Amino acid sequence: MVRTKEQYIKDLGRMKPNLYYDGKEFDRLDDLHTDCFNTIGTTFDAFNDPEYKDLIQVKSHLTGEIINRFTHINHSTDDLHKKQDMVRKLCQKVGGCIQRCMGCDAANAIYNVSYEADKLNNGESHYHENFKKWLLRFQQEDLVAAGAQTDVKGDRIKRPADQADPDMYVHVVEKKKDGIIVRGCKLNISEASVSDELLVMPTRALRPEDKDYAVSFAVPADYEGVTHVVTVHNLRKREHFPRGFTPGGTDSYIIFDDVFVPWERVFLCGEHQHGGALALLFGLFHRHSYSGCKPAIGDLTVGTAALAAEYNNFARASHFRHKLAELILITELGYAAGYTASDLGKSEVYMPGVGFIPYGPGSYIPDSIYCNVGRCISGESVFREAEIIVDLCGGIPATFPHEKDFMNSKLRDQLYKYITRNPKIAPENAAQFWRYVGDSLCSASSGISLFGNYHGGGSPVMEEIAITTQYDIESRKTMVKKIAGIDDELNNK
Repeated sequence: MVRTKEQYIKDLGRMKPNLYYDGKEFDRLDDLHTDCFNTIGTTFDAFNDPEYKDLIQVKSHLTGEIINRFTHINHSTDDLHKKQDMVRKLCQKVGGCIQRCMGCDAANAIYNVSYEADKLNNGESHYHENFKKWLLRFQQEDLVAAGAQTDVKGDRIKRPADQADPDMYVHVVEKKKDGIIVRGCKLNISEASVSDELLVMPTRALRPEDKDYAVSFAVPADYEGVTHVVTVHNLRKREHFPRGFTPGGTDSYIIFDDVFVPWERVFLCGEHQHGGALALLFGLFHRHSYSGCKPAIGDLTVGTAALAAEYNNFARASHFRHKLAELILITELGYAAGYTASDLGKSEVYMPGVGFIPYGPGSYIPDSIYCNVGRCISGESVFREAEIIVDLCGGIPATFPHEKDFMNSKLRDQLYKYITRNPKIAPENAAQFWRYVGDSLCSASSGISLFGNYHGGGSPVMEEIAITTQYDIESRKTMVKKIAGIDDELNNK
């Protein structure tokens, strides 16, 4: 069953209360979530929209039924291409993050790692079958899942098993005949408060002594022992000059207080070798989504820059063309890297010193180098892009009068007179534009978005580590040695 936005919201309304905001318990259907519902709801509304249908509808490899691509496992380069383009188009529609990629990316990662963990255990574990049963429900009920990966980490110098408090990373406290008991906290988990399910994964590479932290599982978002401490990212409400679309978002600290997870919902438990692999693979799939999301934000940034120049009446100035070109370069380089990652996708992963090796049950994994290159270029540029918009706009968005000032008959005509810079632009439209830029760069939500665009899917330093450890540097050294006439045997004399 493919849900509608209304069905999605209705299903959330049936869930047990376990959300806290600003010190108080609050309901999932609270008005605070409305803007977030409208954003994620677009992924349901667009399903039968002719403009998006080819990108968002896909056949399940499990059932052959048509499902929402946000619940799909990629099985071809075409799947990867369409996922990237779907994310870009939907993010353009809502003006930023579409907020449903995390569950899709986590599902693709766990699908592969659960299979490899079973191979490691010579068939004694049933992680992959467990996950396929969960996945079947995920697809058939068209669920939204949060990718719960980031741990609080405690003392950042110490590894999980070395922490003074073992709860600084989510870990297995006890193994029982019918399941496991887990404890800890995941933080910065986007849209967990409006998700049906939580997909929990490790956050880093793990050692044998960290095996209790090599755990992956799924539980309903309102599950017994699970508490969300939520931050809500809403723009200031408008009374008189409505936006064309009002996005919203949330993040959660998810506290697992001795939570019992039945074995059929466990996808990894103690296989430290694959704990790190799962952390890396989720990051890879999510960076691939970013190659659709961030170019969409780049599209909006280019449009904002162009309108700022037009409304300020200097669109023909040479300094503006230089800035516009820079924004376009960042946007399309990020997309091109993601497109190449899609095109080079295969059922293999790159192992340093070994090369590509088969991995997983046959689903497609995007190329790691190009995913990380695109994400790194885009992520490192977000504050530069903001700087360009600030430069082009000047101080107007930061000090723009409140909307009620424009409703005051004594002030309205004077305000419209003094905000006019281009006589071809109606002052009412200029006012709406400056309000939009204020939302984009001068609001609390915009500051959070900048942090999210920089760190989401992995901070640039993580991409740099992935790039330098997975790139075939030795072959490049060999090229230079041949051209330079270097004989390695001389080094051994």
